[in-house]
Amino acid sequence: MKTAVVILNWNGKGFLEKFLPSVSQNSKGADLWVIDNASTDDSVAFIKSDYPSIKIVENEANGGFAKGYNDGLKHIEADIYVLLNSDVEVTKNWLNPILDLMKADPSIAACQPKVKAFHNKNIFEHAGAAGGFMDKHGYTFCRGRIFNQTEDDRGQYNDSREIFWATGACMFIRSEDYHRQAGLDEDFFAHMEEIDLCWRLKNEGRKIWYCSESTVYHVGGGTLTYASPKKTFLNFRNNLFTIAKNYRAGNLFIKIWWRLCLDGIAAIKFLFAFQFSHIFAVAKAHITFYLKLGSMLRKRKELGKNLNINNTGTYDGGIVWQAFAKGNKTFNDLE
Repeated sequence: MKTAVVILNWNGKGFLEKFLPSVSQNSKGADLWVIDNASTDDSVAFIKSDYPSIKIVENEANGGFAKGYNDGLKHIEADIYVLLNSDVEVTKNWLNPILDLMKADPSIAACQPKVKAFHNKNIFEHAGAAGGFMDKHGYTFCRGRIFNQTEDDRGQYNDSREIFWATGACMFIRSEDYHRQAGLDEDFFAHMEEIDLCWRLKNEGRKIWYCSESTVYHVGGGTLTYASPKKTFLNFRNNLFTIAKNYRAGNLFIKIWWRLCLDGIAAIKFLFAFQFSHIFAVAKAHITFYLKLGSMLRKRKELGKNLNINNTGTYDGGIVWQAFAKGNKTFNDLE
C-alpha cells in the first residue's frame, strides 16, 4: 500500500526542526509531505533547504486543521494517509504494525498508534492515548485518559482492538475512505473534526482501530494550550456539531437538551475554579451551535442515507457521572 506521511504546518518551524529528524529517519518506504497553511515564518524555506526530499503543498490561506488537510490532500496520491501533527516524535518501526493491520483487514478505515506524552514518556498523552471512546451523552474520552486525568503506561493497554475514534494527532486513514466522506468538516476549523470523521465512518459500518505495537510521543497543545478558552469553545461547540450530525440511537433533541444541562454543570465547575473565561467559552459554544444547527441538520439528512451503524467503542454509561460522582479516573475502573 502506497503510504504518505502528511504533516500540516502553520508557523511551526520550531516543531519541524525538532521532530522532522525522527520522522525522516523512521519512515522508510513512505512518502513524506508537509502541507503548509500559509505560514509567515520561514518554515517552507527551512524544509526546502534541510529536507529537499520532503514534498510540500502550499495552501493559499490558513483555513485551520480541517480545511488545511482537505485542500492539501487533493494533491497527494496514496492508498494510506498518515495525518501527523508537527509536534509528534515517531519511533522505530512505527509504520509497519499499523499498515500490516490495515492490509490484513480491509474493513479497517482508520487506525492510531499508542500516543504517549513527549515530556513524560511514561504516561499517556491527552490527545488519543490508547484509543478513543464515546459515552451515551456524546462525551469523548480515551483508554488512558479521562477528561484531564492521564494514566501511567504499565502495559495495561497493550492489546490492539477496535475503538470508536482515532486521534488526529496521528491518524492512519485509507484515502478512499477519506475522500468518500469529503474529508474533515471545515465548519469545525480545529478540534474534534477527526472524531466527527470517525463517527461518519462508523455509521457506514467501517472500523476504527488502535494498534498497541506502534508508539509515538506527542507534545500536545502546540497550537492552542489545553488551558486556552478558545480550545474550550471549540471542543464544546464541535462536540455538539458532531452529535447533531451523527447521533442515531434516539431522539436528537432530547440528546441536545441533556447536553445543555451537563455542559451547564461543566460551566459551574469552571465557576468554582475561578475560570470565568471558560464559562463564557461554554456559553458561546452553545450559542454558536444553535445558530449553525440548521446547517448541521442538513448535513445530518445527507449522511442519513445507507446507514450500517457500527457502535463498537461506545460506552453505555455517563463518563461525567463516573469521573466526578463515582471518582473513577481510569478506563479500567469504569462500571
